[in-house]
Amino acid sequence: MSGTSAGRAPEGTAGPSDEIPVSPYEAIRAVPVRHYGRWVAAVVVVVLLGWLAYGFSQGKIIWSTVGDKVFDHTVLTGLWHTVLISVCAMAMGLVLGVLFAVMRLSKNPVTGAVSWLYIWFFRGTPVYVQLLMWFNLSLIFHTINLGPIYKNDTVAVMTPFVAALLGLGLNEGAYMAEIVRAGIQSVDEGQTEASHALGMTGVKTMSRIVLPQAMRVIIPPTGNEFINMLKTSSLVSVVQYSEVLRATSDIGVGSNAIMEMYFVASIWYLVLTSVFSVGQFYLERRYARGSLRSLPLTPWQKVRTNLTTLRRPKVA
Repeated sequence: MSGTSAGRAPEGTAGPSDEIPVSPYEAIRAVPVRHYGRWVAAVVVVVLLGWLAYGFSQGKIIWSTVGDKVFDHTVLTGLWHTVLISVCAMAMGLVLGVLFAVMRLSKNPVTGAVSWLYIWFFRGTPVYVQLLMWFNLSLIFHTINLGPIYKNDTVAVMTPFVAALLGLGLNEGAYMAEIVRAGIQSVDEGQTEASHALGMTGVKTMSRIVLPQAMRVIIPPTGNEFINMLKTSSLVSVVQYSEVLRATSDIGVGSNAIMEMYFVASIWYLVLTSVFSVGQFYLERRYARGSLRSLPLTPWQKVRTNLTTLRRPKVA
């Protein structure tokens, strides 16, 4: 046999007592995978952000104006109008959404067809067009006549707030109807059958059994719709409703600080979105109690958990 075997010295150079012990297993040297692409992407992103920040710092923007106008009385009034019209329109959309979702799931073909027609129309036309239609309703009906109950000129009734509420609320109702319908259909039919077997009426079954369980599915997209409503409300300036964007735009035109006031409007939209996002989180957390073994951590609990993890363990 030519050559030398592993762990044994060449013949004639060493005796049997000089054999070098070698482990039959070779130690594995684990080398972590290098993700060079991540480092390159991070550097590119940081450079782009720096370039963007430098560009804005060199632009003709008077940043002190942004700080001075954030809490301007006109801006705060517009902010209040934004919150008011968003909450009212969302409440109207929720009520209509539940109503038309139940109608569409009904076995009555007439109510089902009416619900489908409502959803088809308001989802198929832009919100901007709907707002203009409601604001100019007097071109078709000069008076609103409900017989002995109520009668008045359409111009007097269709104020900017009413036109904005109808435009946003009716449009939102169409989207909410589909969201609520999806939530109701997510509840097992056995729940309804069991309720009927216990003698509960259809209304009681829907209000006490089906809808509470469907809320877990309905809440997340509803919260998303409300945040979207906050931004969509900026369209109501077309019907002369003075919300935060219109208020800031008016100040910007008068003071020749147009971009600065757009920054002010953006700041308040971000604040509103952040506040209502926190509310959405806690609402989702509440309705998740019946389906999750452990609820997601709140922001404060996450901070405490991270601090506990970083704390050095005690030596026994």
